Amino acid sequence: MRHWAEGFDDDDDDEQLVRPYTITSGRTAPERADLTLITLLTTVPDITPRGALAARRMQPEHRTILAMCREPKAVVEVAAELGLPVSLTKILIGDLVDSGQMWARAPRPFTRPGGLPDMTILEAVRDGLRQL
Repeated sequence: MRHWAEGFDDDDDDEQLVRPYTITSGRTAPERADLTLITLLTTVPDITPRGALAARRMQPEHRTILAMCREPKAVVEVAAELGLPVSLTKILIGDLVDSGQMWARAPRPFTRPGGLPDMTILEAVRDGLRQL
């Protein structure tokens, strides 16, 4: 009888052998609609004993996300660093936000209170484009 891993080339070592739905316990779509590509994530600095117990029961990807987000990162940055699809990453992040171990917030709006765009940001973008 052949072993299931027989026949894989050495080049296949970098490929992920675990299917994404096993990481998310079968979930295929994020439950949270508030997580966008540019949502900023930060790990809650002081985890309670209950949170520490929950952290030990998490998937390795959950713990990696918590470690990555000690400083704010966007959802898309986390997905890229993990090498996972964004939809899968959003499911994992949603777990962490729902358990109180991570904060998620929308990025600062680019408008002033009157609804007009912040000119300093627009000028910085213009200047950056000119330098290209």
